[in-house]
Amino acid sequence: MSARSLSCLAWLGLIFLAAGATGADYAPREGDVVFQSLTGSPLKELIEGATESKFSHCGMVVRREGRWMVIEAVGPVREIALPDWISHGVKGDFAAFRLDPTYDAQIPAIIAEARTFLGRPYDFRYRFDDEKIYCSELVFKAFLNVTGEMLGRVRKACELKWEPYKEFIVELEGGPVPLDRELITPRDLSEVWQLRLVFRPGA
Repeated sequence: MSARSLSCLAWLGLIFLAAGATGADYAPREGDVVFQSLTGSPLKELIEGATESKFSHCGMVVRREGRWMVIEAVGPVREIALPDWISHGVKGDFAAFRLDPTYDAQIPAIIAEARTFLGRPYDFRYRFDDEKIYCSELVFKAFLNVTGEMLGRVRKACELKWEPYKEFIVELEGGPVPLDRELITPRDLSEVWQLRLVFRPGA
């Protein structure tokens, strides 16, 4: 299932690496939250369709051994080179958002908190427990656990446009659609006051 959810464009990633690029004119900073539309899969279609958004995935920019990385939950939580992360999106497109400067002093702690989830498996059922975790939940919890504040609106599944994807949701869930399940979506993360857009091609 996870293989269907992420189609890696390896050759494009190699081009980015060779050029030292991180996405056109994007100047990354630790703590940035980056969003993209993953290449085609039923899971991507579900997330983007149900949330009426172009974003189906997100992660947090971090620095490791002099390299720009993204910590993400897609399969086991991992750190991936930023150019490789960019290459996994449709046409290499992505958007970067930056935390309000009032949180600058807390960014190292937020990143450290996100790293406590490294290795956790991906949660295809989108629950709020810590046994498994999904992409927007990773960013949401890292921020919440450090600041005590919500980053985005938590909503119930019944508030989303889930009906066209009922069959696929039932397959993932192994049972009825959990309409009362609370979750945080990439779209809801991208619309918070604490984040401002700093990069998007054509924006």
